Amino acid sequence: MATSLKRTLYQILETAHPNDRLSWLVDWAMVLLIIANVAAAMLGTLTQVRARYGVWLDVFELVSVIIFTLEYITRLWVSTEHLPLAGWSPIRARLRYAVSPYAMIDLIAILPFYVSLFMPAADLRILRLFRLLRLLKLMRYSPALATLGRVLIDERRALGAALLIMFALLMIAATAMYYAERTVQPEAFGSIPAAMWWGLATLTTVGYGDLVPITGLGKVIGGMVMIFGLGMFALPIGIVASGFATEIHRRDFVVTWGMIARVPLFATLDVLSVSRITNLLRSRLVQPNTVILRRGDPAGAIYFIAAGEVEVDAAEGPMRLREGDFFGEISVLRDAPRSATVRSVTRCRLLELGAEDFRELIEIDGDLRDAVTKVAESRLNESHPT
Repeated sequence: MATSLKRTLYQILETAHPNDRLSWLVDWAMVLLIIANVAAAMLGTLTQVRARYGVWLDVFELVSVIIFTLEYITRLWVSTEHLPLAGWSPIRARLRYAVSPYAMIDLIAILPFYVSLFMPAADLRILRLFRLLRLLKLMRYSPALATLGRVLIDERRALGAALLIMFALLMIAATAMYYAERTVQPEAFGSIPAAMWWGLATLTTVGYGDLVPITGLGKVIGGMVMIFGLGMFALPIGIVASGFATEIHRRDFVVTWGMIARVPLFATLDVLSVSRITNLLRSRLVQPNTVILRRGDPAGAIYFIAAGEVEVDAAEGPMRLREGDFFGEISVLRDAPRSATVRSVTRCRLLELGAEDFRELIEIDGDLRDAVTKVAESRLNESHPT
């Protein structure tokens, strides 16, 4: 019973199927609760709001902490169901999960409340600011934020090197301005740490204008710092953008690979062949009752069904094709117009392969050519061409 409950909770919280309505409701409820907590934390800093609704804000905080605590404990309990931790002892698996980034964020979201609860005499009002960190919990429910987090982790060395160069440039700019302006503006540039404020504002191109050089040498140094700042402070942005693009391409490749694996025709292909096909295929999402091919249209592509069901409306009678099937190959092989109309019965995920790419592919891969030709001949004999 306990094992079954643990597995069910794990599927709801961690690895739910996209069509699992209960998991969808739980995820969205948690997202809305996180956003409401951040909004309440900000509104609580307004004196008039705190004076009028302080009690309700405290009640909402208590209820939220209870929910977040139950979520944290439940995730800790079901963590033994994670495949990477399956071979570990329950205690070791849970300790390993407890130090994972997501678990640490969950703990930080509730820890300040319990610290202030058990230390009422101490002035821990600053801990209320940590409630804003609950916004980080959205990373668990947002694929985009999760992707950005992976990019930052993957590019940490390049970002660290860029930050080190930026800090060195800041030190050089502050030192140069200190020696150029210290005698005429001792209150603003009387020390290198004081000059660092000007250097940071200038390198980032913010330019507050509260500290400005007045000597000729100081202005020359200021101009050079501005030019260097434009390039150096854009470097981390370029690193993150490049890493984000790489991660997106990697994810698309994995998704496409997964869809290719569902097509029996490609199941026996080696890694090189699948990689070649992946570069040629285009994923296409089709809504129910949508005409995909129409009789008489030119043969522009062959389609593989990764998910869903279609109906071939041939002159001899309709035929249903499901996940793993393909259609449109006969017209492409013959270089003739479509001889049947194909429409989606359900929501379909199709992999589209252009006619020219298909012809080149079957010339390279003899096994694929033989498999497609065999299916095409069988459909011709059954009088169901597409």
